[in-house]
Amino acid sequence: MLYQIFETQRSLMEPFADFAQAAAKMYSNSTSALGQNPMAQRVSAGYDLLYRLGKDYVKPVFGIQSVDVDSTSVAIHERVEIDKPFCELRRFKRFTDDANTLSKLKGQPAVLIVAPLSGHYATLLRDTVKTMLKDHKVYITDWKNARLVPLSDGEFHLDDYVNYVQEFIRHLQGRYGNCHVMSVCQPTVPVLAAVSLMASRGETTPLSMTMMGGPIDATKSPTSVNNLATNKSFSWFENNVIYRVPDNFPGAGRRVYPGFLQHTGFVAMNPDRHLKSHYDYFKDLIKGDNSSVESHREFYDEYNAVLDMDADYYLETIDTVFQSFKLVHGTWEVKNEAGKLELVRPQDIKNTALLTVEGELDDISGSGQTLAAHNLCTGVKREALDHLEAKGAGHYGIFSGRRWRDIVYPHVKAFILSHNDISPAKAVTKAPAKKAAPAAKKTTAAAKK
Repeated sequence: MLYQIFETQRSLMEPFADFAQAAAKMYSNSTSALGQNPMAQRVSAGYDLLYRLGKDYVKPVFGIQSVDVDSTSVAIHERVEIDKPFCELRRFKRFTDDANTLSKLKGQPAVLIVAPLSGHYATLLRDTVKTMLKDHKVYITDWKNARLVPLSDGEFHLDDYVNYVQEFIRHLQGRYGNCHVMSVCQPTVPVLAAVSLMASRGETTPLSMTMMGGPIDATKSPTSVNNLATNKSFSWFENNVIYRVPDNFPGAGRRVYPGFLQHTGFVAMNPDRHLKSHYDYFKDLIKGDNSSVESHREFYDEYNAVLDMDADYYLETIDTVFQSFKLVHGTWEVKNEAGKLELVRPQDIKNTALLTVEGELDDISGSGQTLAAHNLCTGVKREALDHLEAKGAGHYGIFSGRRWRDIVYPHVKAFILSHNDISPAKAVTKAPAKKAAPAAKKTTAAAKK
């Protein structure tokens, strides 16, 4: 019922938001009669703020048209490589007519970026993708809004998430021989499960895993996010945050954790910061500080755009990651595509290097939660393990912004490059009958921080 009430309220607010937008433009137009008013700039700023607060935020686009590679502009073509019911695998293919640059691009590593399915769209990693494109072939998981997925497309569980990741890894392996995997926040857990299961079956595993700010072991340095999950019972989540999609969406009837509830939770974590940000935006409009105004709009166009998550996936994540801690306790069983349960054993990973990244000031994934992957992946050689703590970086700073570009990315780039040896012996196989002998692999230590 709450979802229907929210949708009714949103529909009623829509014409008021449109009016506020039009009024803001009229008062900001110095050639109009309204624009001649001495208070016109302030009134325009007020209406603009009302519009921003009342408008409906749709899924953003990546909008990456080109990147600079050694002073050469390289065109980017974004396309869907694999279309699954709940996710699209997007590829950012690079084009150039410069022969030397083209030769360099062809030899660069292929990286699968697994974006979070935790409220925001994959475009939240736009800066991550754009930076990585300078030195890598880049693919990303673009998770779909569950309210747009018809019931006829079936259910979506945490197990399905793990199986999707394995399918995407195999796809890149089939194209390039092998690949590297990067997971940001929430997907660190299912990605580790996916690679663990591949290793246990004797499949070829990725050359490296880069895990950034994720809850591998949520018992370490619990944050407010962790505390909410542990202080409330599983039944509380099921009874209080799960609703059915209204009839006006393709996914009508699907049980979801609605995006608007998630957004409320995001804002509630730092209400003072958001209030100050909007007040600063109002003042910047009055001053005519177009650069600051545009930065605010870009941030909140992304931050306010949220998606619904399938209820089964969300509730299973709460139980597996934040309440039962099944990964660290060694009790997590995943149902594979054939319907068979398999135990997740990170200790079986041997030929995949591991880099963990944490932000010094991360208030979502606490200190040590991601580093805990090192204690689980005991089969990985010590020289193939690395860790970086980004000083002064919060949660978003480890994958977006100046600290990502200046501190984290150079370390990630060096780590991937140092573990990019694709041996011909590492042929891609799907779940062989018996475990293949691991191919010899030459590794070099990644650059230390």
